[in-house]
Amino acid sequence: MNDTTEVTQALLRFQKSVKTLSILPCIFFLYVNGVMLFAVLRKPVLLESSRYILFGHLLLTESLQVLVSVLLFIFAVITVRIISYACVFVTLFASITVKMSPLNLAVMSLERYVAVCFPLRHVEIATTRRTGVAFAVMWTVASLEAFTLLSLFIRLESTSFTVPVYCSKPNVFRLQVYLTLSKVFNILNFVLVSIIIIYTYIAIMITVKSASANVHEASKAHKTVLLHLFQLGLCLTSTMFSIINPSQQFALFVVLIIFPKCLSPLIYGLRDQTFRHVFIYYFTFGFKITNMTFPNNS
Repeated sequence: MNDTTEVTQALLRFQKSVKTLSILPCIFFLYVNGVMLFAVLRKPVLLESSRYILFGHLLLTESLQVLVSVLLFIFAVITVRIISYACVFVTLFASITVKMSPLNLAVMSLERYVAVCFPLRHVEIATTRRTGVAFAVMWTVASLEAFTLLSLFIRLESTSFTVPVYCSKPNVFRLQVYLTLSKVFNILNFVLVSIIIIYTYIAIMITVKSASANVHEASKAHKTVLLHLFQLGLCLTSTMFSIINPSQQFALFVVLIIFPKCLSPLIYGLRDQTFRHVFIYYFTFGFKITNMTFPNNS
């Protein structure tokens, strides 16, 4: 009997060790995102373009989400129990960062739509000031669910409690009303983003076929928005799984939650010729010498 117990405990320790090692790819993705964000901030020319400002914001929000998800995953693996209010703030912040990704993709699609369909007014419309307003709108929309759930939690939960098993949204928001509200907000958010990205995709596709359009730039924007649609599908796939659930295979945590959040920065960063040179330079600590040119991105 003792031998069986020891084997079981050893197996559980091994499984926890393997799950903990699964965060190594997440650390690498965080490093890559950090280098990309550093590259954007180091080049004033990039900060003058709304396109790269939006890209830098995407890097920041994706990195925050990966960081919080990894933290919750570690808590789940080592079964750390925390009080309810602390878990509420962590999970709600994670929920906000989850919603920021598709919203950021939608705004990036709108920027490409303006650049292709209204090239003469792109500089006038896509200003840094209006980009800042877009950030405020995105964070407000992404935070609506969090503030609603927080206000309800304060009203309905009179006393604090220790979250059973591990910190996760279903474990701290246990009433049916929370689940219903989350579903409503998720559906509305997904429908809003889908309409924007699909509309911009169709508009740019029509422009690509127009003889009066800049075919090369329009074709690039068309492919970019198509990638936005693909990324939106990955975001939807990741929402089918809870942010943290130890009963799931740890590989699913990396593939379905972390990987989609690291894919878009790699796609957009490495596809862009201007940014690719800057990223490679900083990623290799300046050992790779490249000719960095900064063409006018309309």
